[in-house]
Amino acid sequence: MEFEIWWLLGIPVFFALGWIAARVDIKQLVSESRSLPLGYFKGLNFLLNEQPDKAIDAFIEIVKLDPETADLHFALGNLFRRRGETERAIRVHQNLLSRPDLPQEQQVHAQYELGQDYLKAGLLDRAEETFNRLIDTQYSAQARRALLEIFQREKEWTRAIEAAQALQQSGAGGRQKEIAQFYCELAQDELVHTHPDAALALLEKALNVDRKNVRAAILSGDAQLVTGDIEKALLSWRRVEHQSVPHVALVAQRLMDGYRAVGRPQEGINLLKSYLSEASSIDLLEVLFQAVIEHDGVDAANQMVSDELRRTPTLLGLDKLLEARLMNTRPEVRPELSMVKTLVHGYAQKLARYQCSHCGFKARQFYWQCPGCNHWETYPPRRTEELNVMN
Repeated sequence: MEFEIWWLLGIPVFFALGWIAARVDIKQLVSESRSLPLGYFKGLNFLLNEQPDKAIDAFIEIVKLDPETADLHFALGNLFRRRGETERAIRVHQNLLSRPDLPQEQQVHAQYELGQDYLKAGLLDRAEETFNRLIDTQYSAQARRALLEIFQREKEWTRAIEAAQALQQSGAGGRQKEIAQFYCELAQDELVHTHPDAALALLEKALNVDRKNVRAAILSGDAQLVTGDIEKALLSWRRVEHQSVPHVALVAQRLMDGYRAVGRPQEGINLLKSYLSEASSIDLLEVLFQAVIEHDGVDAANQMVSDELRRTPTLLGLDKLLEARLMNTRPEVRPELSMVKTLVHGYAQKLARYQCSHCGFKARQFYWQCPGCNHWETYPPRRTEELNVMN
């Protein structure tokens, strides 16, 4: 391809066209910025400086002067909702929806924001009605997520399953974990009303959705225990070791009680010892400690706790060791050792909590759904001190 001299003449032309386009854009930007009220920039500045109260005052003044400004209505409504003033947020978005000249896209947006207002205010019936109207719009995925949250709050687990399945089918990501937990909630209700067969059917569905669902395996054993089939219950509880070894601490007491009931306590002790060697756990140690005292005596329990403390040194383990030593010490030494045990126990209890891996919420008991952030299966089955030692 040969170079032509006249191509050089095109370079100044391109530069000129670019300069003209830039000037047009700048003029348009300046023109638009001049048409905006001064209060808009004040409000924006307050927002950037994290002063939402002053931003709200500035935006209210603009809305009074120019009630047709939809974008400012949205900004104002969101600020009200963030501050917890849900009634004012609802009025702002209802006012937008009452305007007959509002474009369709902004109507849908206003409806979505109104649904969020209702949800924040706890008006779940109105929120559900609002989000249902958004299912076939561009806010479909957000509306389905909101509906799923509503059904969980209302503990309508069957509807929650349907909502989660609809989310999955829409391509919004897998929801197997949540769906399995919803089946477990339904099964738990059946167990409360002593319907073990109905519970087992629901738990089978949970395991079909998520084979690693530990809760379903535990509840299956509980349901089989209600029917009187202890051997089947033991098999269900032992299934946990194949799903998640750390979670065996949650079924340790059930397993020990079950093996006692069938007359094989030593088998239960040996099983729990094998679990402890594989996954250290203060909860598992507690169950094993009591079982060893009962069947093998205080000296054996003392030795077991001492060995475990050497392997995994924790304050919780020391507390358990002192308890074992108190049972087998001379009367004249017991008061001093008891005082030490009381001090250690007080500090140990502060560390004997479960902690959500998502939001950090701490609790004395284990939860399948975090009370703080409402996420499922975010609690590791170990106490906070054990997690710190592992890290």
